[in-house]
Amino acid sequence: MAAQPVTVLITGANRGLGLEMVKQMLEGKCPVKKLFACCRDPNGPKAEALQALAKKHPNVHIIRLDAADLGSIKQCSQQVGAQVGTGGLNLLINNAAYMDKSTLQETTAEGMQTTLNTNLMGPMYMTQEFLPHLRAAVKASKIPGMSTRKAAVVNIASKLGSIQIRKDNVSIFTCIPYRISKAGLNMLTVCAAEELKKDEILFSLLHPGWVRTDMGGKEGEIDAQESVMGMLSVMESLTEKQNAAFLDYKGKTLPW
Repeated sequence: MAAQPVTVLITGANRGLGLEMVKQMLEGKCPVKKLFACCRDPNGPKAEALQALAKKHPNVHIIRLDAADLGSIKQCSQQVGAQVGTGGLNLLINNAAYMDKSTLQETTAEGMQTTLNTNLMGPMYMTQEFLPHLRAAVKASKIPGMSTRKAAVVNIASKLGSIQIRKDNVSIFTCIPYRISKAGLNMLTVCAAEELKKDEILFSLLHPGWVRTDMGGKEGEIDAQESVMGMLSVMESLTEKQNAAFLDYKGKTLPW
């Protein structure tokens, strides 16, 4: 039996991992009914590649979204709701992120707040505002259990947010604000998974690896194509057994 087409929303979709997710989802085995590709400046030069994709694929809908701004998130949710209706949103991928590489002594209140707004508050607000659309997807689905084809929130995480393995990399990647925000995202995801498991909405954390992107830098170990290929494969395999899991792009469980 053919897989049911899904509706997907990706934040930070204009470049790096987000743009690569859009590309690979359009080429993937699972049919995409609607793909909402969100970014801060859809008409700017950094979104030209995304605009080119949207022209070729009518199921791609580009929406302006500042993932650090609640008003922008609410407006985006209304736009998405008007398009998906009672079918809801099957998969929300919180990918947008900001990296402040400051040490403890260099970190400022402004830098910390900016990082938390995008990396922690953003995913929290996105989950809250898109919850009605995720619940609608559960109601409309005939798929048992939990899966990304039914209703799921995947938060793009980082092993830099792992407290247990911090000693292995803290001297190389200081990034105090970023680390704290990603550790907070881990807790947010676990709490959301517990609170909303009765709604049959899956929550998972995915570490993309050290990727050669604007954020990861030229020294990254893998390219965006390899990272996203792995992450999408992991997403497709997720079930209720991985609810609240912290995994890398190969599906390996990471320590908290």
